[in-house]
Amino acid sequence: MNRTRPSWGELALLWVRGAAVGTADLVPGVSGGTVALVTRIYPRLLEVVTAGAEAAAFLVRGEVRKAGRRLRSVDWWFTAAVASGAAPAAVSLAGVIEYLLAEHPVRTAAVFAGLMAGASAAAALMLRRPSFSHLVIAVLVGAASFWVFGFRSEAVADPAWWAFFLAGAAGVCAFIMPGVSGSFVLLAVGMYQPVIRAVAGTDLPVLAVFAAGLLLGLGGFARVLQWLLARWHDRVLAVMIGLMAGSFRILWPWPNGLGDENGAGAAVLGAPGPDAAVPVALAAGCAGAVAAFAWWANRRSMGA
Repeated sequence: MNRTRPSWGELALLWVRGAAVGTADLVPGVSGGTVALVTRIYPRLLEVVTAGAEAAAFLVRGEVRKAGRRLRSVDWWFTAAVASGAAPAAVSLAGVIEYLLAEHPVRTAAVFAGLMAGASAAAALMLRRPSFSHLVIAVLVGAASFWVFGFRSEAVADPAWWAFFLAGAAGVCAFIMPGVSGSFVLLAVGMYQPVIRAVAGTDLPVLAVFAAGLLLGLGGFARVLQWLLARWHDRVLAVMIGLMAGSFRILWPWPNGLGDENGAGAAVLGAPGPDAAVPVALAAGCAGAVAAFAWWANRRSMGA
């Protein structure tokens, strides 16, 4: 991995991208992996995650020197810039996102839906050799995920310790997989409320089990994704596009039947409200902006 110190301008851009990743994880139906993919830091992010997981595994086995060598291979300039953007954004903007979803749910959800539409187009531009088979894969995965995202389970009343471990692994896999929201996965399997209770109550044994699941899932899934992208790049990307398309079920601004009149995060769809012009315009503008950025980035990467 390249460890050459980037310029201050490059570090600033990495910081902004990290902030965008951190912000995305606050939104129901949006994953940080989606933003990382669009901003073209996804492969490098997978490399850092895989290296960190391997170093942790060496430490657990007592192989300190191997762990040190693996950590020295990490691009720490990249890691520090992205992490220093993601963490503060997730903390500082949580209240802002919560306020916007509560006070301006339709328009806020429309912005998120537009960003996801633009992200889907951006991912399509990254296909190296587009073909009809990729369209078929994206449509089939999109339809399946649209159906799956409609499921919600009742909160598990008294989950076993292994349920927290599996919840951590599943949630973090969704975090790095574009088009899948980690928080929504926890909600779908009924583990969102138990995890939130454990965090609020500082239940350290439960949180330790959950964290172990996070670490194992993060390292293992990142390694699998790297392997898959190296061998079947376009097919894997088509699957990601399908997942992003399916997430519109969560981001639809006009849900119905779940107690919330409007906003992102529901799974039951309703008809657009009477004042749909502004939300539709916002969605279209955001989709166009992301698609235009992706087109510019694609042209730049090709040396055009």
